[in-house]
Amino acid sequence: MTIPQLSNDPGQQALYTLIQRSIANAGGWLGFDRFMALALYAPGMGYYANSLRKFGLTPESGSDFATAPEMSKHFGRTLAHQVAEALQVTGTDEVWEFGAGSGALALQLLDNLGDRVKRYTIVDLSGSLRARQQDTLKAHAHKVQWVDALPEQLSGVVVGNEVLDAMPVQLLVRKSGVWHERGVVWNADALSQRQAGVSPSDSEASANAASASPLQWEDRVTDLRPPMEVPGEHDYLTEIHSQAEAFVATLADRFKAGEAATGKGGAAFLIDYGFPEGEYFHPQRSMGTLMCHQFHKSDTDPLVDVGRKDITAHVNFTGVALAAQDAGLNVLGYTSQAHFLINCGLLPPLVDAPLDEKSMAQKLITEHEMGELFKVVALGTTEWEPMGFAQGDRTYAL
Repeated sequence: MTIPQLSNDPGQQALYTLIQRSIANAGGWLGFDRFMALALYAPGMGYYANSLRKFGLTPESGSDFATAPEMSKHFGRTLAHQVAEALQVTGTDEVWEFGAGSGALALQLLDNLGDRVKRYTIVDLSGSLRARQQDTLKAHAHKVQWVDALPEQLSGVVVGNEVLDAMPVQLLVRKSGVWHERGVVWNADALSQRQAGVSPSDSEASANAASASPLQWEDRVTDLRPPMEVPGEHDYLTEIHSQAEAFVATLADRFKAGEAATGKGGAAFLIDYGFPEGEYFHPQRSMGTLMCHQFHKSDTDPLVDVGRKDITAHVNFTGVALAAQDAGLNVLGYTSQAHFLINCGLLPPLVDAPLDEKSMAQKLITEHEMGELFKVVALGTTEWEPMGFAQGDRTYAL
């Protein structure tokens, strides 16, 4: 089936075609998690698989958002202290990073860890990002390797900064007391009607019609439920995180296989924005946490300009912790990014740092910036207390 021209970008047009076919093959309705996977990761077309610039400090660079390593080199320098401790405890010399982005964090960790790391493995599905990472990490090329899937066994220290939030989620919506799963449908008639109603003399309306999408929401009654009851009868939109929890369970299996084969265990440090379950499914959080990012602006419509903007959801850290425990890992700690970085020694080197460095590093720990919204959870094959959780551990809140 030929679909209407929705974009002047051949890659984006191909992505719309792929999504239309996927919806048709699924019987006319595609769960949001499957749509999100295509929008972000379809080879060569999805947001993280195409050549668009994503990471940067300002929209003038053509980027969409900045992560902590782009903001301050002191993020990776500080995290390196924790990774070094974990390497010593696990008796390993390999670091694994998931979703390495621009490569900024890898560079900071490698620069600061030195000979304590013999091999640094990046797990990333994006060919364009891999090329950028290779350029960034030229000085450490002899240590770095790239893979697109986990091996059957794994030992070492895993790092994931803003990885869980980009894993596809299912959307649940309670309407008039009945739970539905929200999915995506293709409504070509709606697109045709919108385009047909545009006057050629109205340039603004014509531009809007050209960018219009036939993708629309459709809700279906479901047996799925959030992991805890949401009090009240009001309409309520939220997310469930099956893929993130499955990722953690798979990581646990690989760690255990690695430990059985080599006698050496593993530890993982996952950093992201999110909440424990009680806050995540608070009755007042009735619009969910789904968010898109483009040119350093946020919006809540993932069905528009597909493939050109990021789609994320906040992390349910209780679900992550329970999935890890159920798979045999220990939850070693959970706290805010501010507590974690301060515990790991962020502040002393900033005393003599230039003012601009101090200012950017402060954003990492300030409550109204990244300090409180971002959390850190640590998982491991053996039980120990990482330095990042020495003060302010909130594992009790999960």
